[in-house]
Amino acid sequence: MWELGVRMLAPLAALLLGASAGWLVGQSIGSPGAATVVGAVLGASLALLRDARRAWRLMQWLRAAPGAELPRGGGYWGELAYRIERALRRHERAAEQERRRLGQFLSAIEASPNGVILLDAGDQIEWCNAVAAQHFGLQPERDLRQRITNLIRVPAFVAHLQGAHFDAPVTFVGPGGEATLSVRVRTYGEGARLVLSQDVTERERADAMRRDFVANVSHEIRTPLTVLAGFVETLAQLPLAEDERARVLALMAQQAERMQALVTDLLTLAQLEGAPPPAIDRWFGVAMLLARARSDGAALSGGRHTLYASGGEDAELAASESELHGAVVNLVANALRYTPAGGRVELRWVWHDDGSGAIEVVDNGIGIAREHLPRLTERFYRVDGSRSRETGGTGLGLAIVKHAVQRHGGEIVIDSEPGRGSTFRLVLPALRVRRCEQPSASADIRAALGADRRA
Repeated sequence: MWELGVRMLAPLAALLLGASAGWLVGQSIGSPGAATVVGAVLGASLALLRDARRAWRLMQWLRAAPGAELPRGGGYWGELAYRIERALRRHERAAEQERRRLGQFLSAIEASPNGVILLDAGDQIEWCNAVAAQHFGLQPERDLRQRITNLIRVPAFVAHLQGAHFDAPVTFVGPGGEATLSVRVRTYGEGARLVLSQDVTERERADAMRRDFVANVSHEIRTPLTVLAGFVETLAQLPLAEDERARVLALMAQQAERMQALVTDLLTLAQLEGAPPPAIDRWFGVAMLLARARSDGAALSGGRHTLYASGGEDAELAASESELHGAVVNLVANALRYTPAGGRVELRWVWHDDGSGAIEVVDNGIGIAREHLPRLTERFYRVDGSRSRETGGTGLGLAIVKHAVQRHGGEIVIDSEPGRGSTFRLVLPALRVRRCEQPSASADIRAALGADRRA
């Protein structure tokens, strides 16, 4: 503050200095009054010229491009230049902090799994992240300042945006025709809008599967319940002969078993979906697994089919033995169900070059048309519903098999052709497969169980 006062007194000092010099000159020439006035005018002129020069330099600096050197000097203009420079630096630092914060904010939005589009009051795109660009088929740089309804012409979205009622989101199929999007619009500022998009394709598919599942379960249970209710009413109201009564009771028992099988499969499927993957520290022989599955299949066939088991003497698996056994028996039962009497069903182990392996169940039954293969493992999907019910299927067997093998990191692969039989493969990753050090032991066990005998 003292320095500022000194700089403000500098013009007055110049004026006094000029007047003093004029008075001294006037004393020497005998006219001190006139000389004093001339000196004062001269000092004031010099002070004004100096200030004018400093003001001109300050104006040049203000007009120059950013980064120009600040003019140095005293007086008002020097102090003013210093104050302006300091204010500009504060403003630049504040602007840089704001840019940094804005960059961090936009980076956070960019990392969001949801799409974000910023619209101005005229519905022109001010900014969008990569997810939104993917959802709507936009190009962030090219489409900036473009009206969004000119780029996204889905009628449901346009009507929602123009309706100005944004209490609930709108759901529609995206412009690409593949993803289902849930879009929510929010207003902010002076007429600006925020468009939030979320890909709900998987959620919609899961909801549809859940609805179908409930509907199918209800249908599957309602049918035997209706039959049971009818038989109960018949037994209660009609006098039946002993043979008719026995036949009705047998049909009732059959429907009750069908419901029991359905409930059992539902519980098994729920258990497989909710359980963690099995550990990889318990190993068992593949030959023993195939032998047990062949033995169970022989009991189910009742001598109407020929069953074989081959391979696996040199292989061990790190898996849940009960789950894989159940999966293989399910495949064997399915093969027997759709293979006419006198047909052949073979269980075998196959090594793959990458160290993985597969359990194969091969039959020479009626086969399956190619268009049905991708959907065979869906719950309650049947190629021929009437035939499946006649043979006692619940429609959940292959779904159970798929979940069982997927829990072990594997997959089910199906090859089939009408009239030429089917092959179901349970492919298990190399992590869960190893070669057995003593293959003869597994071979002896399988031989003891009669794996090579005909059913």
